[in-house]
Amino acid sequence: MIREMTTSDIPGVLEIEKTLQGRQWTGKAFAESLQQEYTFFYVAEEEGAIAGYCCIERLYEEAEIVNVAVDPQLRRRGIGDELLGRALEEEAAAGTIRVVLEVRRSNQAAIRLYEKAGFTEIGIRKNFYEFPTEDALVMQLEMGQK
Repeated sequence: MIREMTTSDIPGVLEIEKTLQGRQWTGKAFAESLQQEYTFFYVAEEEGAIAGYCCIERLYEEAEIVNVAVDPQLRRRGIGDELLGRALEEEAAAGTIRVVLEVRRSNQAAIRLYEKAGFTEIGIRKNFYEFPTEDALVMQLEMGQK
């Protein structure tokens, strides 16, 4: 089940966050972001546990996918597709015309997920990521072209 995230979901989201490369969000960062009117979080819940989450920020008619993460033990089951799909549905309903994101160049699974949703590569940000240092692919989805 995909639903909007609440503060009670933060502990489950933090467990997934611990499995990710790079800088990780803190509970405080999630709590503060949940209060922002331009930030939207969705969680995938399975059997009462958080299986994944997606964060998107909307500014006027553009949005940025901040993160899509799935519990490593539950990957390759379509959870990322469902989370991204829900976020994009909400953005379409809000009148968003363009969605952008950055993704690690080495993260082929995420790149395939985004390409499947209609995103295309539009650039590279050199040394964008830390721990380890890596370039980011910049991808974009024109909402009318999905």
